[in-house]
Amino acid sequence: MKLKKRKKTKQVSYSKARKEYLKRIRKDKAWVLFWQIAIFVCFLGIWQLLADTGVIDPFFFSSPSRIVTTIIDLAKGGDLWLHIWTSLYETIIGFIIATLLGVIIAVLLWWSEKLRKTMEPYLIILNSLPKIALGPMIIFWVGSGTGATIVMCVLICIVITTISMLNAFISCDSDKVLLMKSMHANKFQILFKLILPNALPEFVSVLKINVGMSWVGTIMGEYLSSKAGLGYLINYGSQILKLDIVMASITLLCILAAGMYLIVSPLEKRYKK
Repeated sequence: MKLKKRKKTKQVSYSKARKEYLKRIRKDKAWVLFWQIAIFVCFLGIWQLLADTGVIDPFFFSSPSRIVTTIIDLAKGGDLWLHIWTSLYETIIGFIIATLLGVIIAVLLWWSEKLRKTMEPYLIILNSLPKIALGPMIIFWVGSGTGATIVMCVLICIVITTISMLNAFISCDSDKVLLMKSMHANKFQILFKLILPNALPEFVSVLKINVGMSWVGTIMGEYLSSKAGLGYLINYGSQILKLDIVMASITLLCILAAGMYLIVSPLEKRYKK
């Protein structure tokens, strides 16, 4: 005779103190979100009011309504989507290349202490070097356009990625490393079983930093040599003295950067120490 197993659903019961704690956490999050939105709305409202009353000159400072109108006009012309896609494509490619190369270089420097000691001064010098100074050379190396912009983006992000990840690798608990060595673990096993998992929180932090830095690199690259992109629009608008185009491009840039940040930020909760 076969007995049917019944699945019993377990109901999790929380204490009164626990429920009050969770309720307070939700209330605090809602309160923070409310004030974030309220401050933003108040800022836009005051900006628009000052522009409408003539306290500030809309020609120099623009206004929220003029920015929205400019974005709509650019979208109707059809060029806006080309500029957005160009900047987004260059930023994502530069972001991925810089992150991957930075992690690989950090692993190589962790692997060889002699190599790390040899290259560490050069990393510090490269990190302090203004990357915009390399702009003319980048154009000669890879030509103008998308290639130069991606290279600029990679140069800005790769050194920060390498230094941050290398510090995360080195800061791993030495006792744990010695324990694995005592168990006859080779360097590959130590790297993949201990070093890389331990560095995941720092890797997420690097991703968050690179979101902003990659956009900086993209805009700098488009300033130097580009015929499309939000950086090109900003440069073009400043040249013809149409600051509405400049402000509209900056607004779109903030929206895209915020979107990339929101994609990366959930990883922080998952891999937080």
